[in-house]
Amino acid sequence: MNSIIHTEHRDVIHDCSYDYYGQRMATCSSDQTIKVWEQNEKGQWIVSSSWKAHSGSIWKLNWAHPEFGAVIVSASFDRTASIWEETAEQKPTASSTPAKRWIRRTNLVDSRTSVTDVKFGPKNLGLVLATSSSDGIIRIYEAPDIMNLSQWTLQHEIICKLPLSCISWNPSLFRAHPPMIAAGSDMAQSNEPKVFVFEYSEYNRRWTKTENINVTEPVHSIEFAPNVGRSYHVLAVASKDVSIFNLKPIVEQSGNTRFEVVQAAQFNDNFCTVWRVTWNITGTMLVTSSDDGYVRIWRMNYLKGFKCICSYKPDSNVNHHDPQAVQLINSSTTKFFKKGVGAFAGSSQIQQH
Repeated sequence: MNSIIHTEHRDVIHDCSYDYYGQRMATCSSDQTIKVWEQNEKGQWIVSSSWKAHSGSIWKLNWAHPEFGAVIVSASFDRTASIWEETAEQKPTASSTPAKRWIRRTNLVDSRTSVTDVKFGPKNLGLVLATSSSDGIIRIYEAPDIMNLSQWTLQHEIICKLPLSCISWNPSLFRAHPPMIAAGSDMAQSNEPKVFVFEYSEYNRRWTKTENINVTEPVHSIEFAPNVGRSYHVLAVASKDVSIFNLKPIVEQSGNTRFEVVQAAQFNDNFCTVWRVTWNITGTMLVTSSDDGYVRIWRMNYLKGFKCICSYKPDSNVNHHDPQAVQLINSSTTKFFKKGVGAFAGSSQIQQH
């Protein structure tokens, strides 16, 4: 890590999201504000915009693919998800650089409870996004005209039995793989499975639940791995530990798709609750953050097991667990890991909804 970023958020920071290129990031907080940061020539992160975005705590942020412009969606305790677009304000003098600001294009107000997560779908689906709520409903929205982001259509509502805390789209661009969404619940009072997998049927024009994955502890984060030539899907789940599942498609005689769910790995993060998981671009390394304040990088070995190659805490040095870790982290393919572990000053712990 090069430096600690003093965000000047006045309350707990709940999420940090990078754009497609890793050159801009957005942070959100219980102080109801969003801050957008840009990296200068010296590698320092500078606030380019800051604004009050909601009337409640902001849980999650997500950037759209740059093909659709500079667009952010935010999810809040105030029961709304907001679409923000960066626009240029032309100054009076022709020689000056136009100032930029973020404009709320629309509010998605269908939820009657806290909106806990929000994610844009893969770009091949168009400009679509999914929200999850404490009412146990996943809502799929689409912008029919990407030049008019004030108009969004609610396409589908997927009802779950439990309140939801997180969602993840399957990023696979392979045409043989239908759109997939995984969702997790952080409900602590139930021993039911808390991970659900849904698949879209083009024939029936609706989303159907294909699997309940048997994770009974509260789920805080969930993410599909990028699919690089695999015939199956890989899903990481963060709860009291980290679980990696392989989902192998099985086509039934009826034509419906089911999955053979195999737990490929399970490991504890120093026996601490895990709050966030994210994959690298090839789906071979996983980054986790947990209650002890450490960020850990796990690498898949040739036996398809996972080994912690390094751990990092903001107030200490990187602890390498693998002789090749230094070379690995300094490589261009894992550059985003260095950005992703940046510490934020201003809150001593991350509290979740």
